[in-house]
Amino acid sequence: MSEENTKLRIDKWLWFARVAKTRSLAAKLVVAGNVRVNKEKASAASRSVKPGDVLTIAKDNHVRILEIVALGTRRGPAPEAQLLYKDLTPPPEKTDEPVQVGIIHEAHKGRPTKKDRRQLMRLKQDPLDEL
Repeated sequence: MSEENTKLRIDKWLWFARVAKTRSLAAKLVVAGNVRVNKEKASAASRSVKPGDVLTIAKDNHVRILEIVALGTRRGPAPEAQLLYKDLTPPPEKTDEPVQVGIIHEAHKGRPTKKDRRQLMRLKQDPLDEL
């Protein structure tokens, strides 16, 4: 095999592996400094990668660690794209605190009820009027 067949541009590989939606977004991800190849920051989208390289990708407040298994020849469906890499990302740490899944509504939020309006009217009345 020639050396050209064993290497691929990093932006093209990120696009093939479905890490980025478009090739230009993959290039922007690399140029922004969010991709490392074997612990070295990739500064150009034209940088070549080969099988065995480990990519560290910081995207959307998450860090993914991917080992390149194959280069690929096209951008195929997701199951095909997952065969291009091995995910080395450690699982997220579990915490003892429960995760809040929704909005907690506080009492008396929104428009006042009829009962609330009556209480407000009583508070606003002049105390001397009642005598």
